[in-house]
Amino acid sequence: MTQTHSDRTISFRPLVESDQKIIWDWLHIALWDPPPAGLRPREVLDHPGVRIYAEHWGRPGDLGVVAIVDGKDAGACWLRVLPPGVGLASIDEKTPQLGIALQPEYQHQGIGSRLMPETLSRAWRAGVEQVALTVHPQNPALTLYERCGFRKVEMRNGYHLMVVRAPAKEP
Repeated sequence: MTQTHSDRTISFRPLVESDQKIIWDWLHIALWDPPPAGLRPREVLDHPGVRIYAEHWGRPGDLGVVAIVDGKDAGACWLRVLPPGVGLASIDEKTPQLGIALQPEYQHQGIGSRLMPETLSRAWRAGVEQVALTVHPQNPALTLYERCGFRKVEMRNGYHLMVVRAPAKEP
């Protein structure tokens, strides 16, 4: 799928096993902290509670989409089902947890507002019933998540747990 945004061409492709190296970069960016904090030290990716979102990408149930802007990988949105109780956005054994990140030079340009709906659409077509994420209350992406249908469920460790449900199927 290709869309034009301003004078840029945006297309999408699946996030695949061979993307493993760049997934780590995107996960690092996705670990957002409020200003004035910058990116966390890269060593945070060694923590087992962080690694679970990216290691061994391509397992059964993994679903991800890469946004390509003017021929370059700009970022990704990915879903992973984890065992119950594992991950801050854990709800149950069927609900995937979502991560999304864009390289800094592609942020705040409306690309995420095309990437996330594309990813959710693919999830719904794959039979996913709902998706969960956590977001810091000061993260400006919170409004994007709400526009995509996510609703705040509760606070967990200072983060909003948000959930979106698949649209009702036509009879």
